[in-house]
Amino acid sequence: MPSDPSSVLSRPADTPDLVLRWADLASHGPDGVADCYLPEISGRGEHAPVLIALHGGFWRQEYDRRHLRPLAVALRGLGWLVVLPEYRRTGWEAVAEDLRTLRRRLPALLAEVAPGRGAAGPPTLLGHSAGGQLAIWWALDARPEERPARVVALAPVADLAAAYADGLDAGAVAALLGGGPGEVEAYGSADVAARLSAGDRPGCPLVVLHGTGDRQVPVGYAQRLPGADVRILPGIEHYGLIDPLSDAWPETVAALRSPSRPSTA
Repeated sequence: MPSDPSSVLSRPADTPDLVLRWADLASHGPDGVADCYLPEISGRGEHAPVLIALHGGFWRQEYDRRHLRPLAVALRGLGWLVVLPEYRRTGWEAVAEDLRTLRRRLPALLAEVAPGRGAAGPPTLLGHSAGGQLAIWWALDARPEERPARVVALAPVADLAAAYADGLDAGAVAALLGGGPGEVEAYGSADVAARLSAGDRPGCPLVVLHGTGDRQVPVGYAQRLPGADVRILPGIEHYGLIDPLSDAWPETVAALRSPSRPSTA
């Protein structure tokens, strides 16, 4: 395990096999792209399962998809076709618009730039930290025909009301939404913990991994997600869940592969 858990954020990794543009350059600039990591073709007519991975960083502009590249390289080696989309980090309205556009456009774009490489059917969706909140929201917001096959949320900032009250990352939730619960209408859509508690369901298996050693996002947030398969990992910190060199990495791979089980929250 690395001596500095956050080293994965800046660790060099292979550049993507291709980069596709999903949004207009004039409107999105460098944020309208997605890195694609393509596994080797077996030659037996098999197609790789597609994984879309949403990066975290508390929805702030200084964090982007590049810190998930070590994860993408490792999962490519395990046979996944991995897509790392970039999205605007300029407020909830822009984030939500971008996720909806990605959900609508990615299947056709992948078929165009990598024909025959990805398996047909819905992709698996993975998100870390703020990206975990986005992955759950993506599934909750989707129409039935758009839903992913599975959502794996790693240390998600899922409880936005709690994150606002706790002042996580120097007020990241207030910066995202423009205020607190009761002040901003967008909480009704964006706070996925509240939506799950109210009975909303993603329509696919939802697996949540969270470590008791997490100092960035309290592990208690994961324990307030009814209907999810919540797996609490003793001693694991925030970044280990996305780091192929960490002790937690086998748990992340297992969550992508294994059948869901009842929540332990």
